[in-house]
Amino acid sequence: MSDKILLAHGSGGRMSHELVEQVFLKHLDNPILAQMDDAAVIGSSRLFLRGGVPGDLAFTTDSYVVSPIFFPGGDIGKLAVCGTINDLAMRGATPFCLSAGFILEEGVPLSDLERVVDSMARTAQEAGVPVVTGDTKVVDRGKADRLFINTAGIGVVPPRVRIGGRQVRPGDVVILSGTIGDHGMTIMVHREGLRFDSPLASDCAPLHALVAAILDQVGSEEEETPAESQVIHCLRDPTRGGLATALNEVAVSSGVGIEIEERSIPVRDAVRAACELLGLDPLYVANEGKLVAFVAPTVADLVLDVMRAHEYGHEAEIIGRVTSEHPGRVVLRTPLGARRVVDMLLGEQLPRIC
Repeated sequence: MSDKILLAHGSGGRMSHELVEQVFLKHLDNPILAQMDDAAVIGSSRLFLRGGVPGDLAFTTDSYVVSPIFFPGGDIGKLAVCGTINDLAMRGATPFCLSAGFILEEGVPLSDLERVVDSMARTAQEAGVPVVTGDTKVVDRGKADRLFINTAGIGVVPPRVRIGGRQVRPGDVVILSGTIGDHGMTIMVHREGLRFDSPLASDCAPLHALVAAILDQVGSEEEETPAESQVIHCLRDPTRGGLATALNEVAVSSGVGIEIEERSIPVRDAVRAACELLGLDPLYVANEGKLVAFVAPTVADLVLDVMRAHEYGHEAEIIGRVTSEHPGRVVLRTPLGARRVVDMLLGEQLPRIC
């Protein structure tokens, strides 16, 4: 690993993982942190939440440094709320509340800050997840890029729900909730001032209601089934590093192989065109309103139907299967029948996209 921090260390790919393993886990390792899921499940919510809400407490934190801070389909405020809610949702948690910390650069127009905070407030209200605490710091001009936001979120995982990167098993079906690459390419195109006939917009959206709909439908079919026999094994939101990196993380965590079909992965024409123009692969481009579900084959069609009935999943597709072959690897089958290994993003592809 480089002896200095590079932009590639924030890509969400292999260099990010090396940084976490060689610095943060080296000093902070514990059984909860070592699971490396989107949110930590830390114990019975009855120990923490007044009123004795049943289930386990989920906790997550994230920081947002996207540039530019305003973009088609969203802004840094909406992104911060949705991203934190989604990290909780990927553990099956019902989001309970959020915090928001702001790092402001001297000279930022007050109108820009108010626009961001208003967007954050509207997104939180629509999602039903309030911001209950926060903090503000101001740094000298030139010491930050306008503004950064740090968030944390608390949620409750319903009893008997056990979702995580280590739960995936051979035979699972891989379902993607919609098109990939929308957010990352929107940021890149907007940043570079490019124009396309079909305008791009970020897919930034809170996914907790979609996850709740899936769990409600599947739960109604197996209320008496023990938790270890549940059929929703893992959920991932493919943000930094895109779909390819998210799949690789799961393959490594669960010690399984994953095989996906290229023709089944939905990509908008505008996103594909922008990727071709810039020499990028949509598989590695960030998303902020999509999830990947690893589910037992017995409920795959049901989960697909539930997704397609929801506003944030109507373009969902089954994109692959989990196998005991080539553990720790993701293999893509092309439309011509060829197979290629899809590795984790190695370095920097799209900096400052979230």
